Amino acid sequence: MDNVKITFGMIVLNGEPFVRYNLRSIYPFAHEIIVVEGACPAASNVARSDGHSRDGTLERLRQFLEFEDPECKMQIVTAEIEGHANGFWPEKDEMSQAYANRATGNYLWQVDSDEFYKTEDINSVIKMLTENPSISEISFRTITFWGGLNFKVDGILLRLGDQDFHRLFSWKKGYKYLTHRPPTVVNEQGVNLLNQNSIPAKKLAKIGIFLYHYEYLFPIQVYNKANYYANAPHCKGLRPSRIWVDDCYMNLSKPFRVHNIHRWLSWLEPYSGTHPPIVVNMLSDVEAKKFVEITIRGELDIEKLAISRLYRIKIIMLKISIPFIKMYFNFRSILRNFAIKLGLWSHIKSIKQKFYSMD
Repeated sequence: MDNVKITFGMIVLNGEPFVRYNLRSIYPFAHEIIVVEGACPAASNVARSDGHSRDGTLERLRQFLEFEDPECKMQIVTAEIEGHANGFWPEKDEMSQAYANRATGNYLWQVDSDEFYKTEDINSVIKMLTENPSISEISFRTITFWGGLNFKVDGILLRLGDQDFHRLFSWKKGYKYLTHRPPTVVNEQGVNLLNQNSIPAKKLAKIGIFLYHYEYLFPIQVYNKANYYANAPHCKGLRPSRIWVDDCYMNLSKPFRVHNIHRWLSWLEPYSGTHPPIVVNMLSDVEAKKFVEITIRGELDIEKLAISRLYRIKIIMLKISIPFIKMYFNFRSILRNFAIKLGLWSHIKSIKQKFYSMD
């Protein structure tokens, strides 16, 4: 496996308590780890005035560099290093490009601080890359946990494709990281790696390899994300503010709006599988009060909801509807492509804009 050299790239803001556990989990597999810390302007309301994390993440990263990096694998990149004197990154794209431009491995693996993998799954992926060096990209299906370790969030948008994350890319001289959302890497000819020998998330899910996403574990984490999404230009009102956190996350008053892209119906289901052991260790440390500002949401109200027969029936009905929803979007896409070929799409868009602007 010596021919697989993985550069792990992470951008992080307010990554406590996740970041140290995540670094420990990927360290044995890393050729190098490049962590880009700080905020872009949309996240200024959850950052310090100098653009850095409010929760001590930068200081924690420096401690890891000093005490837990015996093989000198890790780099920390801040906006100041890239010439932004105020400490803020212009945008997320530049943050991801900062680690990509420094990468010296032949694979680039993007990871967020609250995204974890099982050790055996990372080994399986490395084995896959070793046996087939032509693989250009690998996507992972996420299991997203909500309130604790025993429940996961599911929903229509997720089942339409939003649960699959592009995360691992072949990396060579001349390759470029173009956009953070969606993660897009092109080769020296400008060809998107997704259009080459890409391994879809569905294929890995069939053999039990997933990305374990702990996006809704701690209230402070969810509040910070909601505050960021409320100001992020790419969201354009699609994601909620603190009101959603209070109504839907903390109080579960809308049990079919539990995903933070709340315009799409979503729901909660019990999870009976296992977790990466380091995540279990992290939860134990939180419960032992090793992190003063971190509290666990708790799952008592979720357990009560989950045993509701009516709730389970509604979930079944939603799942039955999903194939028809997919058919609708596929048909709409076919019509759109047909209109583009005929040169009518810009005219149709103009008519739609005039219609929606009418009083």
